[in-house]
Amino acid sequence: MILFPAIDLKDGQCVRLKLGDMDQATVFNDDPAAQASLFETQGFEYLHVVDLNGAFAGESVNGAAVESILKSVNFPVQLGGGIRTLAHIEAWLDKGLARVILGTVAVRDPELVKEAAKRFPGQVAVGIDARGGKVAVEGWAETSELSAIELGKRFEGAGVAAIIYTDIDRDGVLKGINWPSTLELAEAVSIPVIASGGLASMDDIRTMADPKYAILEGAISGRALYDGRIDSREALALLKAAK
Repeated sequence: MILFPAIDLKDGQCVRLKLGDMDQATVFNDDPAAQASLFETQGFEYLHVVDLNGAFAGESVNGAAVESILKSVNFPVQLGGGIRTLAHIEAWLDKGLARVILGTVAVRDPELVKEAAKRFPGQVAVGIDARGGKVAVEGWAETSELSAIELGKRFEGAGVAAIIYTDIDRDGVLKGINWPSTLELAEAVSIPVIASGGLASMDDIRTMADPKYAILEGAISGRALYDGRIDSREALALLKAAK
């Protein structure tokens, strides 16, 4: 079970949004590379990065910040936000990313995702962001009619490495992970699922350590790590002991 610390990039800074609203951004660090190095020093084994501006623009906007992160750490990094083409995927993987996360394009062009997963085995994940159970796209600005499970099942057998499932209604507000919906998705597909959105306290970490949730690959934490609601050393020790 992996605990992924999150770096969300807006205008070159590490921020956390509230309910996915770009106008409700709190800046936690203006040096993303330093923040990434800190997470690595604390013992985390994998980093989750999102280019928030890129998700809205449909192309990389915070590329320089991501590249600085990749140069500053040795642990694997996964990136989502604005990655929409095979050329873009290949370019990022060539720069050293361990995994790209495809969100909007997974809804708009699922065949591209399948082709990418075939071409880059183990390096392509799908980001499923849901509001009220329905998949949202374009940086969460639009909601589709697809359910998270419907979208997840489209990629069964395609070689997708993981699904990052975010409950937008809980993102950045510290309400706790939507464990029932996350578990429902994980049980409906064979693709490993990573929980995201709302991880709030050590109670969520203890839930992750419960054998019932061993089906998940892990969970992503942002605000709760930045503001100290989760003690990184204690959390990592608890999850290690649960293996």
